[in-house]
Amino acid sequence: MKILFASAEVAPFSKAGGLADVVGSLPKYLEKDAEIAIFTPLHGCIDVNKYGIKELENSEMWLMFGNQGHKFRLFMCKLPDTDINVFFVHNDWYFTCFKDVYPKWLDTRYEHERYVAFSLAVMEYAKALNFRADVIHANDWHTAMLPLYLHSNYKFDEFWSKTKSVFEIHNLAYQGVWFEDILDFANMRKDIVYNEWGCEHYGKVNWMKGAINYADKVIAVSPTYAREILTGEYGEGMDYTLRGAQHKLVGILNGIDYSVFNPKKDKFIVKNYDAKSLQNKEENKKAVCEFFGLKYNPNRPLIGFISRLVEQKGIDLIRQVENELKGLEADFVFLGSGSQDYENLLIWLSNNSSNIRAYIGYKAELANQIYAGADFFLMPSKFEPCGLSQLIAMHYGALPVVRATGGLEDTVTGYPLDNSTGFKFWRYDGWDMLQAINCALGVYKDKYTFNAMQKSAMEADFSWAKSSEKYLALYRELVG
Repeated sequence: MKILFASAEVAPFSKAGGLADVVGSLPKYLEKDAEIAIFTPLHGCIDVNKYGIKELENSEMWLMFGNQGHKFRLFMCKLPDTDINVFFVHNDWYFTCFKDVYPKWLDTRYEHERYVAFSLAVMEYAKALNFRADVIHANDWHTAMLPLYLHSNYKFDEFWSKTKSVFEIHNLAYQGVWFEDILDFANMRKDIVYNEWGCEHYGKVNWMKGAINYADKVIAVSPTYAREILTGEYGEGMDYTLRGAQHKLVGILNGIDYSVFNPKKDKFIVKNYDAKSLQNKEENKKAVCEFFGLKYNPNRPLIGFISRLVEQKGIDLIRQVENELKGLEADFVFLGSGSQDYENLLIWLSNNSSNIRAYIGYKAELANQIYAGADFFLMPSKFEPCGLSQLIAMHYGALPVVRATGGLEDTVTGYPLDNSTGFKFWRYDGWDMLQAINCALGVYKDKYTFNAMQKSAMEADFSWAKSSEKYLALYRELVG
């Protein structure tokens, strides 16, 4: 069985969010049962020398978009510690000219052109490589064009005649919406795809809608999120389309790669530890406090927060109770970047409180150090398709304080249930979040219960080994 993964980002080469971790980890656990090829753009931020990325011979290819030709080249290397080929689509006009995966302030039309160009290049390069995929696995709107191309331009192409498609929704909020002229740029059969049963959505092209309608299976990244997106509250205007596709919608919980996120072997943290040597975790707490200019106190809890600073992540709740947070017997450290408004809020709190500190930006080493040093990990998300941060935090012994939505509901066992691994609140409200934080601080004083919860969290199994079996079963069902 041959599986083709297509994604805008793939860890460790390029990363802006959890999508990169998924596409960089899941194939490792499928490798023994399937032949995998991963396609991703060659972004300007990718270090070709570090990963030994080389251009393939005679890889130059010209493709027409609208009435203009674009030149592509193809590069390749192995996914680290595997025999899986990762192919990088090179184009100076759309990808290598940027040092970010998703550059800010891009013209929306241009952003659509980038991923249309990438998707068509994937189809053509797979053909040139004779990689006749049994299943194409597309991820989010950036590669949502692939099921549409299969259904239209390549419908009668013998090479692709037996290929099935899977579309995975990592975040329904970003759907890829633009005017219908983008179909002319894509040289896509408008008479086939531009209708209410295809990609037309309120008079515009919606790539995600097209992928949901044309893919053979649609995956949401947690069972609870798969149920939530069928409702008006979480459906982002796509709920009626998803209800029509309910027969092919599946919720599969994401996992994390414990060979990457493991406090026992992590090279980024000050002191390694595991569930049997939790006392070593304190050294990491000291290091985090020192980095952020906080006074270390072994009896004072440290609460971490690592996230993109966007509305989805619940920063508004921080704003609601900012004065109360300043008065808590606990310290907070924030790491992330995003909306200028939220960045300014965290900078202001950092400058005007004794117990709140923020680092605007992202550093993988610092993120791991915060996971290792924090006693608790805050995730007050408005919605959360799956969430990987809470899984990493648990494995590092930082108990999550979460709003029970999407994957957070599926993965965190709330106190005081048996084998509880964290703390939950349900209403999207700052005062409810504050109550959950206060509950966590109360448990922190009871060292027996706190340490038992830490061990339960660290021993919880959210590895890809379990989830990958469900993906394999789904692929096999499609291929028959």
